[in-house]
Amino acid sequence: MRLALFQPDIPQNVGACIRQSACFGVELHVIEPTGFRFDDRAMKRAALDYGPLSHMTRHADWDAFQRDRGPGRLVLFTTHGATPLPDFEFRPDDILLFGKESAGAPDHVHAAADARVFIPIRAETRSLNLSVSAGIALWEGLRQLGDLPRR
Repeated sequence: MRLALFQPDIPQNVGACIRQSACFGVELHVIEPTGFRFDDRAMKRAALDYGPLSHMTRHADWDAFQRDRGPGRLVLFTTHGATPLPDFEFRPDDILLFGKESAGAPDHVHAAADARVFIPIRAETRSLNLSVSAGIALWEGLRQLGDLPRR
């Protein structure tokens, strides 16, 4: 299972996903351009000292990501998803893709997705934070597959 962020805007979210990548032992793919410089102090602060434990790959753009991502379903998490997270069945080579905080994923990314999933939240709310959503989805996928780390 892999985690991918499409053109993230907020460095703290990438930092938190670096930490998740390290803690759960999964690859993190960041699809550029991002809304910040990668030497941003806020991202480094959020990642703490987990950077060396993370497996992060930066892709220059969507086309580079598509070319280099390898096999596996592209599972887009979106508020416009078709399948609620509790009903989705994960596979070991799934790539969990999250859109940009300010705009979500554009139409061409939706079109490329093999599945579109949403995390059910209360109707009067709009969305969860990107890194929170990524953590929920990643944990559930690893749980379903019996791949959660053991202490």
